[in-house]
Amino acid sequence: MARDIRSVPVHLARRLAGVEAGISAHVQAHKPLRAAAARLQTMPGIGPILSAALIAGLPELGQMDRREIAALSGLAPHACDSGYFKGKRRIWGGRANVRRTLYLAAFIASRYGPTLKAFRNRLQSAGKPTKVAIVATARKRVTILNAMMKNNCDYRNMPRV
Repeated sequence: MARDIRSVPVHLARRLAGVEAGISAHVQAHKPLRAAAARLQTMPGIGPILSAALIAGLPELGQMDRREIAALSGLAPHACDSGYFKGKRRIWGGRANVRRTLYLAAFIASRYGPTLKAFRNRLQSAGKPTKVAIVATARKRVTILNAMMKNNCDYRNMPRV
């Protein structure tokens, strides 16, 4: 029984590699998907898996303005107000799987990428909680990716504001 249990992670790793290879083959077989993936991967920290997840989960990337794409990806703050009561702003709605993917990617990118690390540190030194800073980093990334797709330019050719 112990040998059977030890074989499960190996089997799952093989299946995962097969699924990732299938996704990669599908993206490479279709010219528009291949071009979109190549453009998304010009941003540091975006690899083949994240670009495929964004292409599949957020096909509207590049077709909306920055507020709409943030709301669709579930990263826009919404008011929790009622009458005279002013509650905190919270992120909700949108596509939960995209939000989770972007949050995890922003978490890693804000730890190791110098630009996003500085952005996150600036927010945290201004008193923002860690999770709020990571969500803001994720929103910043999806906004930049949206602009890249809308303007048909790579990350390194994006005008800096």
